[in-house]
Order: sequence, then structure tokens, then C-alpha cells
Amino acid sequence: MWKPNSSSPPPPSTGTPEQQQQQSESESTTSGRPRQESLRRPVAGRRVAQIVKLKPEFVARYKEVHAAVWPEVLRQIKMCNIRDYSIFHDAGTGILFASFKYVGFDWAGDMERMRENPKVREWWAMTDGFQESLVPGAKNSESGDPAWWQEVEEVFYTP
Repeated sequence: MWKPNSSSPPPPSTGTPEQQQQQSESESTTSGRPRQESLRRPVAGRRVAQIVKLKPEFVARYKEVHAAVWPEVLRQIKMCNIRDYSIFHDAGTGILFASFKYVGFDWAGDMERMRENPKVREWWAMTDGFQESLVPGAKNSESGDPAWWQEVEEVFYTP
């Protein structure tokens, strides 16, 4: 399951030049300053993708716990503005690939709230033991810096 990295927010969503212009115009006053209400409006959705390696001896257990994710963990994910969250497993390489959409307006704050939840930390302690981070120097999910799951670059998208 995905672990936040507060030092690196997900990249902003992109749109057509016309959409970007309309958004810019709708967020500015006649003086060119942003309108106050636009500063707290949720983003349209930032797609995030991450990878980690699953230890071969824990494949069955990992799938078992993810078939029944703790309700407290699911609630916290939703409260932290994470949507459309999936984890995929490649049996040949052992790679877990996670993708989700962040729809909030305060990435760092939401990730801190995620870390503050004791049940989420308990979940991470369990699932980290099933995984090997691909990030040099990563200690665990709770420490967050460097991130346990490695973010990967989006190279193509079509809505």
C-alpha cells in the first residue's frame, strides 16, 4: 500500500492551453492577484505512480492483507484526498506498482495527517516487512524521507 513522501508533492495535472488560460482567468481578480477562495479549492486530480519490490516469500500474505484492508486505513486514505487507488503486482519481477489520484489542496498537510494515524503506522510497519524499497537510504514508510515507495514518471496519459 502506498506511503506518502512529504518532500515531493505529486506533479500538477496538465490540460490544454485553453483550459490553463480559463483556469488562470477564473483564479485572478482584475488586479491579477489570485482570488482568496481559489487558494483552497481542490485540484482537479494529480495522478501519482510508485513502485516497490515485494519479497517473494510474502506474496500470498501481501495479497491476503490487501483483500481486507483495515477500515481505519481506508478512511484515512479517503480523508487525505487519495482517490482511484490501485496496486498491481508483477510476479516476474516482484514489483508492486501503485497508482492513485490526489484531489486535495494541501499535499504536505494531508501526508502529515496520514502519518499521524496510529493504525496507518501499524499497517505500514506490517506491510513494510513484506517489501524491499528501491529508494537508496529509505528506512521505512513512517520516516517518509526518503520515501519508501519510489515515485515513477508519467510518460503518457489520455483521458
